[in-house]
Amino acid sequence: MHRYLLLLALIAPIYAIAQSPENAFDFWVGNWAITYTNYQGNKVEANNSITKILDGTVLEENFNDPGTGLKGKSLSVYNPRTRTWHQAWADNQGSYYDFVGEIDGKNRIFRTKMVEKDGKQIIQRMRFYDITKNSLTWDWESSIDNGKTWTLAWRLNYTRAN
Repeated sequence: MHRYLLLLALIAPIYAIAQSPENAFDFWVGNWAITYTNYQGNKVEANNSITKILDGTVLEENFNDPGTGLKGKSLSVYNPRTRTWHQAWADNQGSYYDFVGEIDGKNRIFRTKMVEKDGKQIIQRMRFYDITKNSLTWDWESSIDNGKTWTLAWRLNYTRAN
């Protein structure tokens, strides 16, 4: 029994660190092969590389879809003062998004603030789920009812490339 308690005492701090908000998006670090179906119904293959930069405090994303030519980059950072994740995304097609991160059970989410478009108030979000060491699912969703319901725009299937 003593050995079990000692092992638990040694593992508990490691588990707490892995579950801390500062590390909530560390699962994403690495090189990823991505597959998804585009709006025309065609299977698309892309890749994404996420690294830690600036003394390990910022996640830098480099997305590349050779088939469509889409290239994008994001920077994600945890602000310990506000206990909030933030992400800024920009791409070579003129898109820019400003997201706030959250943890919802096993889901990791980045969502936009509400914006008005065509008379509708829209929130968009990226939702990471089914997260394992070597795979995850990423959904781009939107809501026109303040987040009560979400509509899937597209789903990316990530598989670790290395």
